[in-house]
Amino acid sequence: MDREEIIRRLARTLPDQILRELFPDRDPARIRAALDPANGPCRDPAVPAKPKRAATPLTCTLHADGASRGNPGHAGAGFVVYDQQGGELRAGSRYLGTMTNNEAEYRALIQGLEAARELGCVRLAVHLDSELIVKQINGQYRVKSPGLKPLFARARDLLRQFDQVSVSHVYRTDNTRADQLANQGIDDHFRG
Repeated sequence: MDREEIIRRLARTLPDQILRELFPDRDPARIRAALDPANGPCRDPAVPAKPKRAATPLTCTLHADGASRGNPGHAGAGFVVYDQQGGELRAGSRYLGTMTNNEAEYRALIQGLEAARELGCVRLAVHLDSELIVKQINGQYRVKSPGLKPLFARARDLLRQFDQVSVSHVYRTDNTRADQLANQGIDDHFRG
């Protein structure tokens, strides 16, 4: 049995729980994809993939997350845009100043949508771990907070610029890279 076959079998058979313990900041599906020799040479899943440019029309996935230490408190935004093969096209991390968690969530979404548009994405699946923001964007909840209304309007305007778009809720464990980037935005501000 060669090395690639061993890696392929491990990637297929290791439970998600073990993969999460080994790589707490990575999605188990992305780890499996990185370990599968059919996807090219193996690479360290902790190292972001080099940006890829795909032929248009581009189908993308956006993961976005906001963080606020205190509510309101120091806040950060993080996002990652992936191509349809799971390759990372762009990631962003930014300090936002003092704001609520929901404001940070919307700002992360807006930054991610702007990046996806710049990359030429025409079909977009958006994944957020804020159930409130997802339900507001999908029209299930009204936006009552005056501070969120302009952010909601900007996000909706950006969403209309894609040919196809879906916005869905994911658990925080499936949004770890965006969460890490949101917190990195806050941390970098205080380190800098």
